[in-house]
Amino acid sequence: MRIVIAEDDPLLREGLALLLRAEALDVVATTADPDGFLEAVDTHRPDTAIVDVRMPPTHTDEGIRAAVEARRRQPGLAVLVLSAYVEQAFATDLLAHGSSRLGYMLKERVGRVQEFLSALHRVADGGTAIDPEVVAQLLTRTRPDNRLERLSPRERDVLALMAEGLGNAAIAERLFVTGGAVHKHIRSIFAKLDLAPTDRTDRRVAAVLHYLESGARHSA
Repeated sequence: MRIVIAEDDPLLREGLALLLRAEALDVVATTADPDGFLEAVDTHRPDTAIVDVRMPPTHTDEGIRAAVEARRRQPGLAVLVLSAYVEQAFATDLLAHGSSRLGYMLKERVGRVQEFLSALHRVADGGTAIDPEVVAQLLTRTRPDNRLERLSPRERDVLALMAEGLGNAAIAERLFVTGGAVHKHIRSIFAKLDLAPTDRTDRRVAAVLHYLESGARHSA
């Protein structure tokens, strides 16, 4: 895995590079600003990018905009975005441009090395990894779309874990239920969210996007 790191905090930037190299991962470049990040993506054509949300010069959303631009320049680039705070709108901005090979994690999660590496590998392998704290905060908000109110508490638990990027087996393990039970809950979620089967739509991704975007619209 060839990785570019874009992070303006030098300690975190170099700490990430040391951690990943210790795991035999190839960190091909580290940068401190969006322009340097995009130049590194163009030069090195990495498989994966780790990008801070808030970067110079304004420390608002430069990292998000750079990540979106990098994925436009290099379709298929896996991106794991790091943020110091829960910023739901940023997560859904990224997801709106395609949910595969995308992660959004809090910086505090980096200290939980195995959890961080698991999310990184999940994203690199084509999946989605949304920080559990982002999901938890969305769950506590009242959403204007009443379709989500149709879900049972257990179905909401399953959907929240889907939003984190977990597969059926991992969800079953987390909830101490069988794989068959998870499959049944997911089918019920699709039905209650009016997600009919179609060859052109990934209903699992559609359900997660619906869940995340509903919370972000209400928080805006």
